[in-house]
Formats: sequence, structure tokens, C-alpha cells
Amino acid sequence: MIDVAKKGEWVKIHDVILNPSDRAPSLPDDTKQVPLEMWVNGFLNHDANIGEKVEITTLSGRKVEGILVEVNPRYTHDFGEPLPELLKIGPTLKSILEKRDA
Repeated sequence: MIDVAKKGEWVKIHDVILNPSDRAPSLPDDTKQVPLEMWVNGFLNHDANIGEKVEITTLSGRKVEGILVEVNPRYTHDFGEPLPELLKIGPTLKSILEKRDA
């Protein structure tokens, strides 16, 4: 893991937007008990170490401040497990359309 990042490197930052005590009382209990957090990727505007407060510039040109948490972050999200019901939609629709056009 890289501990030092140089200006211009692609990084990920983190910040707490709202602490639990600042969140709206109308939120569900499990939601209002945790902070509202953000993670943003962008280009580092100055050299820094992991854990320091930094400013980045996002791909859209927005300047954002937060704690540097990662250098060259990977995208690790996915769409979860396949749903059998959804896997059948394409072939079923194709069959329906072929019968209609025949």
C-alpha cells in the first residue's frame, strides 16, 4: 500500500458530512444512528500522506476536501448475484417479439 501521494495522482478521500447528532430526526432509526459519509475520487492538488486532510479536483472539475485514504483506488463494486427471474426476461421478450412479427 502506498503511504505518500504526489500532486496530480488519482486518489480517494473520505469525509463525514453529518454526524449522527446532526441528522434529521425523521430518518429511520438505523440510518440516523450513523454518520452521513462521502468518498470521492479525484486528482490530488498537493503532495500528502495517507490520513492527511487534502484537496482534490474531480473529473468534473469540482474541488473537494477530505482525508486521503487511498492512492490509485480500484473500483470494486458490482451488481450482486444474478437473479434467475431477470435472466429469463431477455429470452422471453425476444420470443414474444418474434411471435408477434411472424
